Amino acid sequence: MHFAQYYLDCLSQASYLIGDQSTGRAVLVDPRRDIDAYLADAEAAGLRIELVIETHVHADFLSGHLETARATGAEIAFGAAAETGFPIRRLHDGERICLGADPEARPGAESGVTLTVLATPGHTLESICLVVREDPDDEPFGVLTGDTLFIGDVGRPDLLSAAGHSPQDMAARLYRSLHTKLLPLPDATRIFPAHGAGSACGRSISTETSSTLGDQRRLNYALQPMTQDAFVRLVTAEQPATPGYFAHDAALNRDGHPLRDPAPPAALTLDEALAARDEHGAALLDCRPAADYARAHLVGSLNAGLDTRFAEYAGSVVAPGTPIVLLAAPGTEHEARLRLGRIGYDRVLGHLPDLAGALAGAPELTRRSNRLHVSDLLARLPLDPVAGAQLIDVRNPAEYATGALPGARNIPLAALLDRLDELDPTRPVILYCRSGNRSVVAAALLEAHGFAEVSDVSGGYAAYAEAA
Repeated sequence: MHFAQYYLDCLSQASYLIGDQSTGRAVLVDPRRDIDAYLADAEAAGLRIELVIETHVHADFLSGHLETARATGAEIAFGAAAETGFPIRRLHDGERICLGADPEARPGAESGVTLTVLATPGHTLESICLVVREDPDDEPFGVLTGDTLFIGDVGRPDLLSAAGHSPQDMAARLYRSLHTKLLPLPDATRIFPAHGAGSACGRSISTETSSTLGDQRRLNYALQPMTQDAFVRLVTAEQPATPGYFAHDAALNRDGHPLRDPAPPAALTLDEALAARDEHGAALLDCRPAADYARAHLVGSLNAGLDTRFAEYAGSVVAPGTPIVLLAAPGTEHEARLRLGRIGYDRVLGHLPDLAGALAGAPELTRRSNRLHVSDLLARLPLDPVAGAQLIDVRNPAEYATGALPGARNIPLAALLDRLDELDPTRPVILYCRSGNRSVVAAALLEAHGFAEVSDVSGGYAAYAEAA
């Protein structure tokens, strides 16, 4: 058996290439949109990718099923409940995909590496898991759990609530899927999820990228003995805010999308970049680290550093479909475009090749962020709730619940763009997160939307907790 996990840290996303080396037949599961690594590895191992399987319709990234099908001729497969805008193979509960036998072999002649489909609705209606065996009658080698079961967590059940399915209904389905499909597997079964720590598809996912079912049975809070009602209450509470691009990506993954364009972004002059903003509504997206952005940035620009969760943060502050001009350190513009493409943000008009020179040559267009040291903030607490600054915690609800600055309101970064009208742009705003990265992103968003006085707390809540 050839088994490879591909883990993408910046999106906390995992995909898998599984093949039988005796026949050269292989499947690719949950691929990202840039598929070169899969193709190269398959060729090196003498494998043909015949099937690309999606464990569900993803919302947090734009999947590479269409790119894979175009490059390899592979068939695209989803769980039987999926409704898509392109032809698919529907995988049914209990179905076996035997890679060790000729695909035209008669029933009962299955052999070699085998994937067994488990229908596991809960995160989404069409969610499936795939049990992997080196031979059909072997004990399971592992199970690809998609967004049904994570290491330390389970998939969030609330992403479909707007489609007529309440989080409570989906959580109940998830409970039954876990208890009737996954938990009966042997403890030694390896768990290979679709996401790791940091993903907004779960609440408290581990940094580990694999585990065993036995360890998860002992350590995962959501797998402890409890009633279905208790499970529903537990997994519907304090889920992370949903970034604005999730619905956009889910629709593209379901209905189809243009194939990725690998061309590098065009070089623009400063005048062309400003014209793109003023005449075409383009977002000026500064891709440098928060500290560099804070020292000097182009007025009206947004920030999402390539050294952080770039695509997720960009998708939180730039509305889907908005044209983008990249303000990036020389040589990083291609990476920025690639990572934006992974969430379906393809409208990159170009980049500014010499951002430092542009800033130096146009001081009237340059701004410096106002960053507060935690000692300065402590001297001002508690803030006047009427006339004073608005103190906003941009962490996720579960983080906020563990402790917050006195008088702070919780508006997660992922929700901030849609909740700007809850803030008074004529009053000062002070923002903080855990360490200071998300707060710079949030401050840039407010500045770009005309807020007059915006500050963020350098070091974030971690610095406050240490100093308080």
